[in-house]
Amino acid sequence: MIDQNDKPEYKKEIAEHSQGLRVGKELLRATLPFAKESRSKSWRLVFTVFALLLVSMVGAGIAPWPWLQLVFSLCSAMLMIRAFITFHDYMHGAILFNSSFAQCFFHIYGMLVLVPMQAWHKSHNYHHGHIGKVDTLGVGTFPIMTTKMWQAASKWQRFYYRLQRHPLTMFFGYLTIFGISFCLLPFLKNPVKHLDSLFSILLHSSVISILWYFGGVSTAFFVILLPMMLNCAFGSYLFFAQHNFKRMTIITPNAWNYYRAALKSSSYLKLNKLMQWVTGNIGYHHIHHLNVRIPFYRLPEAMEAIPELQSPVVTTLGLSEMSSCFKSCLWDEEAQRMVSYREAKN
Repeated sequence: MIDQNDKPEYKKEIAEHSQGLRVGKELLRATLPFAKESRSKSWRLVFTVFALLLVSMVGAGIAPWPWLQLVFSLCSAMLMIRAFITFHDYMHGAILFNSSFAQCFFHIYGMLVLVPMQAWHKSHNYHHGHIGKVDTLGVGTFPIMTTKMWQAASKWQRFYYRLQRHPLTMFFGYLTIFGISFCLLPFLKNPVKHLDSLFSILLHSSVISILWYFGGVSTAFFVILLPMMLNCAFGSYLFFAQHNFKRMTIITPNAWNYYRAALKSSSYLKLNKLMQWVTGNIGYHHIHHLNVRIPFYRLPEAMEAIPELQSPVVTTLGLSEMSSCFKSCLWDEEAQRMVSYREAKN
């Protein structure tokens, strides 16, 4: 039985279908030709970004002047973002699927950057299965409450909710999200299952300690600490902003499916060419959520070829857009839109 509240969503989908627009599984089938990688291209892109990252980190460590160390460090931060996208795509099976070497390589990489495979796989799969839903758990994502839930919540529940979604939580994502959420908490909850989370903390700390011991504070800072802090902060915000924006839609349980969630609760982040490269096209997020098997380098191709994917909700990295994202805190079921905490009190 269809809930009365779900009817507008179904009616809109039926109307789109009657206009010749593909929806649901039909739309997913249209993306399948793009969910095929070029193995040689995948390896080339992975090798290129990690080679550049290694050169940049070495430069940050041995450059003779602090300003040059800073330049290399900022380059490392940008390259870390792109390197992470290759890890992200590998974990989805979009690139280098069934490669033993890639499995070993990305396993080590994940532990080095505080994203152990076990914790990432569990939390990110949860994220893909719950995006566009009211979700107070926030496993692998940021929690979303309705205004009614907020009004009924205790002071502690409100504090914790605001803390999880606060800009400072994302700014210090190196510690709060990557160090604590991906590593410390999974290990404390299930030490046997998440032993790799402990190894990740130890390995990451060991690398910093070695650099500090042999190169001093500045070497450890410019090679690891600064680029990781910038990378984690930017990555945390991207993850937040692409599913928490003013024009997003929260879908009722009876109407929820992957296809609606991809197109209604995921944005297209419009970026310039440089930032598209740095972010590995993650801005095409509505397409990624529709079909996770599309390699990051084929997402623009899919959008260009499929008309139904060319009218997404667009967001940017502009200051006004960022402010709007942080003010979109709660889902108002009556108004059918995201609202601020202040609006929820009125």
